[in-house]
Amino acid sequence: MNRLVKEKSPYLQQHKNNPVDWYPWGREAFQIARDQNKLIFLSIGYSTCYWCHVMEKDCFEKESVAKVLNQDFISIKVDREEHPDVDEIYMDAIVGMTGRGGWPMTVFLTPDLRPFWGGTYFPEEQFLQILSRLQDFWQQRPEEITEAAKKITEHLTEREVKGSLTTEIFSNKLFENAFQQLELRFDATYGGFGMAPKFPPSMSIYLLHRIYKNSKNEKALQFSTTTLNAMACGGLYDHLGGGFHRYSTDDYWLVPHFEKMLYDNALLSVAYLEAYQITNEKMYADIAKNTLDYVIREMQAPLGGYYSAQDAGEVHKEGEFYVWTEKEITSLLSSEELHSFSSLYPISAAGNFENSTNIFHLREAADWEKRNHPLIKSSLEKLLQTRCLRAAPHKDTKILSSWNGLMLSAMAKGYQILGDEKYLKSAIDCANFLQKNLWKNNRLLRRYADGEARFLGTLSDYAYCIHGLIDLYESSFDVQWISWAIELQKIQDELFWDNNDAGYFTGSHEEENLIVRKKDTTDNAIPSGNSVSAMNLLRLYHFTFDEQFENRAKNLLNFLKPELEKIPSGVCFAFCALDWTVNSVKEIAIIGASADENTSAMQYLYKQFLPRKVLAYTVTEKKAASALKLLEGKIADAGRSTFYVCENKTCAPPVYSLEHLESLL
Repeated sequence: MNRLVKEKSPYLQQHKNNPVDWYPWGREAFQIARDQNKLIFLSIGYSTCYWCHVMEKDCFEKESVAKVLNQDFISIKVDREEHPDVDEIYMDAIVGMTGRGGWPMTVFLTPDLRPFWGGTYFPEEQFLQILSRLQDFWQQRPEEITEAAKKITEHLTEREVKGSLTTEIFSNKLFENAFQQLELRFDATYGGFGMAPKFPPSMSIYLLHRIYKNSKNEKALQFSTTTLNAMACGGLYDHLGGGFHRYSTDDYWLVPHFEKMLYDNALLSVAYLEAYQITNEKMYADIAKNTLDYVIREMQAPLGGYYSAQDAGEVHKEGEFYVWTEKEITSLLSSEELHSFSSLYPISAAGNFENSTNIFHLREAADWEKRNHPLIKSSLEKLLQTRCLRAAPHKDTKILSSWNGLMLSAMAKGYQILGDEKYLKSAIDCANFLQKNLWKNNRLLRRYADGEARFLGTLSDYAYCIHGLIDLYESSFDVQWISWAIELQKIQDELFWDNNDAGYFTGSHEEENLIVRKKDTTDNAIPSGNSVSAMNLLRLYHFTFDEQFENRAKNLLNFLKPELEKIPSGVCFAFCALDWTVNSVKEIAIIGASADENTSAMQYLYKQFLPRKVLAYTVTEKKAASALKLLEGKIADAGRSTFYVCENKTCAPPVYSLEHLESLL
């Protein structure tokens, strides 16, 4: 065993028995590298990364590789999900050096942590050649490596986005430009944007929904529904257990990379919920429900937090848990069930995947309702019960504040739109877990695993948690959640805001051993922390009327202006925030008296797609007045439930019925 035996990360635990003398990221490894003047081999991955497992078997389990690494290098293993700030720095370096990135990430550093060479996956023979050449170079011409590392570090610093502490007036013209860019990349045949591999474009769908809402651009809605339909019908969606896999390896969403990530399922749940609000298509509600049910059933810890991921399967057996031979299906179903099932889900002896296996998929979205036929329902249930007897894929049970914030938001919105109390309970359990276990000494921590909370939170941890807490307040109207969101926002401003050039850094000023402080400005698999923060600040402003929140949001959007203008499809979540500044926002306050009237009003508001609204509720204005200025001075008039609809702190006369509330909206 090596030093990783003491670590709690499932990914690091996977490597504890390697013959490589691994160190975790930290002072001990850095000091030894300096003292012994050795190059650092930095390997970054995560526990459900398929090619990380392959490289482990090809290289890190081999004595031949371990001998060289242990003799000539200081080897550091990093879980990118524990250290996203570290991962971001060195991924930028790898992309700059090679033009592409990915995991496992293989980076070589000087003893002072500066990168000079790297790549991704390497097989044993090639990796040994690389180790030999780099060590020879370090022994014979160290000054050349040092100079290369210096230039790369300077390049990383120069790439940092510069802004200014000014605000500009934006217009809806930017949204037109964004739509044009999405239209150019849209796959009209299969949905999605660009070619395979196709990742779920959740943030693009959010933007399309807002473009449709504001301009009634039918194409925007068509792009969204075509994509949502294709993902739900194809193999990207788990037709038995619910939830979505990581990405599609083909253009038509059939064969996925079978990994399941918490964040994908959070972001996609919201995309389908919004589509349901807009279209009232039951399929979208079903998909969101099945996905959230999957998360509660398989990914929520007993203590309340959500686990991170499930992997794709063992090396060389990817997807084995999810696929079926025709013989297996035939043996499980009655003749009547088989006839109905095979007429809906195409299956064959040849299959559509490796080893003559079948990935379940529907031919078209119109077939979705046929799943409710009794013979189809009984078939799906039999297949699911049998699948549950198989060896399940490895589950990464660490709990990350950031990804939990995204799922907290999805569960809260699931409760609002689907009306099922279990989603609200799940969200509250998650928020309680975060507050109890990852909120220490006025700081949000990043990761909980095996009873240990560790690592200072990054920008995404704060931003996503604030986002989720605001949604939870609008679901439960428990003022503690909006109060905590406000507190977290103020701490985030203190730790991450760049007072010179605007924008938030990814890592806080309290974080050690970062060779540069990066700023995350574009959406990737998850939305940009800066974009989510812009949305949070604007929402908090309309609850509190604290102009510091509004001014910072405007500074932040100005900081993001180059991306909004030049690469709009890469900053779709920033456009969702920008929508709050170029279009009117509804500030809705309900002061309750009659439970029935309150309930009907809430249900109406939840069902509508109103992306620019804040919603506050209390039985008496005194309870929440200290946190929410929106509620101050508003009363239940003459003992009746009273509804206030305001814009920019100016309120229309109060109304007392759902009919009148609808007319104001």
